[in-house]
Amino acid sequence: MDRSANLDTEELKMDEKWIIISEEVRRPGAMTREQYILATQQNSLPRTEHPQFYPVGIYGWRKRCLYFFVLLLLVTMIVNLAMTIWILKVMNFTVDGMGNLKVTKKGIRLEGISEFLLPLYVKEIHSRKDSPLVLQSDRNVTVNARNHMGQLTGQLTVGADAVEAQCKRFEVRASEGGKVLFSADEDEIVIGADRLKVTGTEGAVFGHSVETPHIRAEPSQDLKLESPTRSLVMEAPRGVHVNAAAGDLKATCRKELHLQSTEGEIFLNADTIRLGNLPVGSFSSSSSSSSSSSSPSSSAPRQTIYELCVCPNGKLYLSPAGAGSTCQSSSNICLWS
Repeated sequence: MDRSANLDTEELKMDEKWIIISEEVRRPGAMTREQYILATQQNSLPRTEHPQFYPVGIYGWRKRCLYFFVLLLLVTMIVNLAMTIWILKVMNFTVDGMGNLKVTKKGIRLEGISEFLLPLYVKEIHSRKDSPLVLQSDRNVTVNARNHMGQLTGQLTVGADAVEAQCKRFEVRASEGGKVLFSADEDEIVIGADRLKVTGTEGAVFGHSVETPHIRAEPSQDLKLESPTRSLVMEAPRGVHVNAAAGDLKATCRKELHLQSTEGEIFLNADTIRLGNLPVGSFSSSSSSSSSSSSPSSSAPRQTIYELCVCPNGKLYLSPAGAGSTCQSSSNICLWS
């Protein structure tokens, strides 16, 4: 009964819908009866009591791969965090800097021994007030100076064998006043110290001429000017003065000693002037001169006074003094000289 009543009710509803549709068919653009029947049949289809559900997600090997990658990423993050903490601990990173490297307002401060494997470019390097600055290398230490174009203008190299400086001008200044103590360039070398002292046993060796206003030895020391294989020349336009205030002045040579004055005279001023080892000529009362020279002990044993004679060529010799002059130009001393 219920089912038949339901069917009648549905038929009535169908008839009412058909009446409404038939009225709407008369209007343009209305739905046809076949279209209506198809539409109503879809709505009147019986529904199943148990609908089917389709699973949505990642299952199986895909899910296992995703979990594996997530686990691997987590392990990598933990290892990375542990390595970062270890590096911070070993390098001693702090708020002020890293280990012995401190970052200050004035720059970077290094404490202790620091090692640089690559070139270091800085504007200024200075040590602490209570400690020295030490630059050390297994081979050499090189300091370069360049201009704004990058060209090398100066270089200082401290090596195992030598210290080399390459620059246009090298200067050494005093700490107080900035006085130039030593300067060298291509043209000249200037020593600005008050005194130049050479303490070597061999003295100072000069390959060329030396110009100086004063040469003196240390107190209680001898001054020696020597040229072992060549000549020694001292020249001055206004005179050369050699003075020994408290000692002797000796001039020794192997062959000849020349005293020459082109326009003036040679003046010897002393209480005693001695000329040693002069040859002694013999004197006879006859017109002919003696043919041989002998010493005072052999020719005139009792002769104690001699006359100094000068040959025409300027050679000096001694002749026994007599009542008159005993010098003879034809003496064998003058002839064989």
